[in-house]
Amino acid sequence: MDMTAGRRCHNVVNPLHVAMYFAPEPADELAGLGLGRGAMAYLAGRAAPLGTVGAGTVTATFYNFNHEHVARYIPAAWTVTTPEAVLAARLPGADGTLRRLLGEEALASKEMAEAAELALRATEACRREARPLYAANAALPVPEEPHLALWHAATLLREHRGDGHLAALAVAGLSGIEALVLHNATGKTVTSTVLKHTRGWSAEQWTDARVRLRGRGLLDEAGDLTEAGVALRGEAEALTDRLDAAPYDHLGPAATARLTELADGFTRTATAAGAFPTRFFGKG
Repeated sequence: MDMTAGRRCHNVVNPLHVAMYFAPEPADELAGLGLGRGAMAYLAGRAAPLGTVGAGTVTATFYNFNHEHVARYIPAAWTVTTPEAVLAARLPGADGTLRRLLGEEALASKEMAEAAELALRATEACRREARPLYAANAALPVPEEPHLALWHAATLLREHRGDGHLAALAVAGLSGIEALVLHNATGKTVTSTVLKHTRGWSAEQWTDARVRLRGRGLLDEAGDLTEAGVALRGEAEALTDRLDAAPYDHLGPAATARLTELADGFTRTATAAGAFPTRFFGKG
């Protein structure tokens, strides 16, 4: 099976999870537990499956966050609420977000049930070894409602690929902030302003990382990717594809293509409904 087929599938399934980070519904649910909006809610919400962990574990598993930034909120979040309460709050947050973005008809459709079934089947082949965020989420129960089951499966597939991608970044010799700077240079992610703010990096740290990457020949003076930079990113993505091949090999070419088709439709609908504010995205 063409390994890039798994990447294409991931690219349309993943936004069904990522939409939660831009939506008010999950933020409201977590704020109701006493968590501060923004960094504390995000860090606690994503780390909750790991249990009452400290800042070191979160920094290690999230990879591209400034450790000092993480330490401002973790473990302080666990003095406000518990991982169990956060996990309980995630589902109504996801439910409200998907209902608003996709509509009741889509949630009740046979296509939604089919997409959930296919995505869950893909997760049957995910591996726990060296994948802490995936393994932690895999221990959680599968929701009964198809749209929440699809959200759960999207979360598992995202974290499985993400854990493998972090290994690929380490092989490439990229620190967390260096990986962010290179990714931002493609213009295919949120702006550097958003990345610095949400990950806790200063302008000086960002500049220093760009200098290091220029020294490696990965960025040019304008901050654009060089041929070597493009090649390094390509190698990292190819390795990520290999590490993430199992779910899609298990699903098979036809079912992977069908899941890609279904998820693409839902993601397009969510995007048209404003799931991803355009002002957050770009190279700047």
